[in-house]
Amino acid sequence: MLNQNTIDIVKSTAPVLQQHGETLTRHFYQRMFSHNPEVGPFFNPANQAEGTQQRALAGAICAYAANIDNLEVLGGAVELIANKHVSLMVKPEHYPIVGENLLASISEVLGDGATDQVIDAWAEAYGFLTDILVGREQQLYRDSATKDGGWEGFRTFRIDRKDQESENITSFYLKPEDGGALPGFMPGQYITLRVPTADGSTTMRNYSLSNQPGRDYFRISVKREVAPSAGAPDGYVSNLLHDNMAEGDTLEIGPPCGEFFLNVKDRHERPLVLLAAGIGITPIMSILKATLNAMPSREIILIHGCLNDDVQPFKPFIDQLALEHPNLKAHFRYSDMAEDVVLAEENCSAGMVDAELIESLIPSRHADYYFCGPKPFMVNIYQDLLIWGIPASQVHFEFFGPREALEQAA
Repeated sequence: MLNQNTIDIVKSTAPVLQQHGETLTRHFYQRMFSHNPEVGPFFNPANQAEGTQQRALAGAICAYAANIDNLEVLGGAVELIANKHVSLMVKPEHYPIVGENLLASISEVLGDGATDQVIDAWAEAYGFLTDILVGREQQLYRDSATKDGGWEGFRTFRIDRKDQESENITSFYLKPEDGGALPGFMPGQYITLRVPTADGSTTMRNYSLSNQPGRDYFRISVKREVAPSAGAPDGYVSNLLHDNMAEGDTLEIGPPCGEFFLNVKDRHERPLVLLAAGIGITPIMSILKATLNAMPSREIILIHGCLNDDVQPFKPFIDQLALEHPNLKAHFRYSDMAEDVVLAEENCSAGMVDAELIESLIPSRHADYYFCGPKPFMVNIYQDLLIWGIPASQVHFEFFGPREALEQAA
């Protein structure tokens, strides 16, 4: 356990870290990539360019400093980080690299405020957090490797089938090159792809599994990512998959990971509300199909928000599921489509996914909510559920970044 003096010193740095958090983390990443370029493949350059990685780390550091005397409240964050680390094959030997660069960055950014006492306290606090994360990660590695069909590291898969789902989304059906079995996974989890880069290195990306467990293949449904602004790069891996990977080609894949999932063994009588925007439908599809298979009588409400039907995946399939399962109600919301076109179908409407729409489709607010999509969508849904007073145990979401960012934005 940390001693009280260390706790007091670290907590005392929380306000200044809050003020200078992003400056600190930008400096940290620049320093680490300069001094230790070997860790570059663990990071997504697009997230670095957009600043999302820096903001996420800043939020995590601030949350750790503010709650170091009550780490139970960070349990969800620890689980998220541990799963992300395992998906990218982060190992114990990588932690000293991060620690050295983080402490150096604290010292360099805080200047006179980074006294020997402060640096020593943060070194102890970092070591304590490292022990927690490494312990959980080792357990996750063991679980992946020892389950039926499981493995550790990367395994070669073949693209068995490639289906275009919409104008910008393609599904890839992936089977092990060795012909072996696949492990089960929790609906909502993701796998990691490792691909070569032009400079002879590799890069990794996480993609949600968009099909239910229990098949002899994994399916991912990938959106082609275009540059968000002038001068920014297009998504490297998504465009590689769309343009250069064909049926029969192989990919390196890590085992399923992720703390966002529905456990179908947890049987609830309350309705299940599934909310998605854009490509956020991918983990929701896995949850939907697994729930219909395991709990065919549970009431399910699915709402999918899209720009228009050109970029919308899975609609015919979801409509067919709704015909086959009277307990499933599906609704599609379009934000950029002519109203007369939208209204031609009974289960479609124009506008954004908002509280009014959700409440018009659910039998009561007392339900389990799973949602995934872009940050503005996530913020609005999270805020609505807070206003409704939905218990945290009934609110589940996949969100890149610290939970504090979602709460502050809401």
